[in-house]
Amino acid sequence: MNAARHIARTHKAARATNRALAYRTLSGLVAAAVEQGRLIRTGDLLERLGAGDLRDGYQSWYGKHVKAAYIAANGQPPVKVWARHRRTGRWNHVAAYSPFDLSLYIGLATYKRTAFLAQPAFYQAAFTEAA
Repeated sequence: MNAARHIARTHKAARATNRALAYRTLSGLVAAAVEQGRLIRTGDLLERLGAGDLRDGYQSWYGKHVKAAYIAANGQPPVKVWARHRRTGRWNHVAAYSPFDLSLYIGLATYKRTAFLAQPAFYQAAFTEAA
């Protein structure tokens, strides 16, 4: 079977299932890596650092700072995964990073609302939990 036909069948099957399975199918291997902890979202890191209670707007801006740092370092945008919003339940297309990606920590330091988290003690906690 050629690739185009396989992709078309996958999309057709995804449209016929419930939303959670459809988005999981569309995200594919990236979603599997997020579930296994090999990739994390910015909100996951904030929860590990004890800042998961930051307002959604602040978390969003932190994610924008991380994405900008990632693009500056790698020259391309990060991989994306479909994830359910923690409060509204809506599905969003969000970036996923390696838990040890330096751009996560550069984003902490460059965004004023999360700059207090950019201390060695917080880094150690995040690296210990991720390993």
